Amino acid sequence: MKVEAIEFVMNYETYVKQIEAVVRPEFKPIIQKMLEIDPHDLIRPEAYFDHENHAEGFVWKMFVKKVKEEGLI
Repeated sequence: MKVEAIEFVMNYETYVKQIEAVVRPEFKPIIQKMLEIDPHDLIRPEAYFDHENHAEGFVWKMFVKKVKEEGLI
């Protein structure tokens, strides 16, 4: 099932909270930074994901990138 841009924006916080629920405490500052991001800035209005798993994967990829940028892995 496709995830339209507006659905992604509405679910972004949930996706980040799902990550927060399973990561170690030292990653919490990164989670907080991600929660401060306006999800409208992450996806164009006409964009979509083929499936919700792809939308969640997009957020996970952002998380891993930020962890690497911080030198935590």
